[in-house]
Amino acid sequence: MLQKGAAKKVTIFINEDTQHHLGSLCDCILSFLLHKGVSGATATRAMAGFGAHHVMHTTKIEVLSEHLPIRIEFIESAEKVDELMPALYDMVNDGVIEVQDTEIVKIANKQRPAPPAGPHAELRGRARLMRIYLGESDRWQGEPLYEAIVKRLRLMEIAGATVYRGILGYGAKGHTHKGGRMPFSRDLPVMISVVDAEAKLAKALNEIEAMMQDGLIVFSDVDVIRLVHSRPEPESSDANR
Repeated sequence: MLQKGAAKKVTIFINEDTQHHLGSLCDCILSFLLHKGVSGATATRAMAGFGAHHVMHTTKIEVLSEHLPIRIEFIESAEKVDELMPALYDMVNDGVIEVQDTEIVKIANKQRPAPPAGPHAELRGRARLMRIYLGESDRWQGEPLYEAIVKRLRLMEIAGATVYRGILGYGAKGHTHKGGRMPFSRDLPVMISVVDAEAKLAKALNEIEAMMQDGLIVFSDVDVIRLVHSRPEPESSDANR
């Protein structure tokens, strides 16, 4: 665990498409640091840059965007950095490793709230699952259609909805939609998953159909299992005894 005082900051510069053991070097480094108990590490992807080869790589040109620089940074004690450095040195066969002296002046770890005490109960029952398939570029009154649908479902007090963004797909028109590394949005497939009582989803269907011009809505019967943690009974005060 990090302590206040002197420490080392390690910065590793690599390329996004650099591989290590048939996988991403960036992922391998982060997994290694996690396995070794490093307090925390962050990887950031640059918008543009060049290295020793003096070739500019930028998100503005797709063929050059796959070779963008990645910056991995973590802070640890000098002893821990000395322990990790031999392995990192071997892993980074194309890049730069920089180590700087630094000082930790504050460590603030916000504690997560503990789950309510007591055993949990299960709520089981039958319900309906509604899946809504649409395109990422579909709009409704000036905003993304998927956002407008989620807002409408919330106003109708639907139990919950989850939006999934696809990386590859095609629809009735036969056009393939594929994700890339370009900063601008493509018409990727989007699916909204909703689970609630049949009557409530039937009412929501009428609202959603009026908002969609192109897409697909499907229903399935599902069994719902919900875990609810029971709260401890409040202690009686002396006045109530």
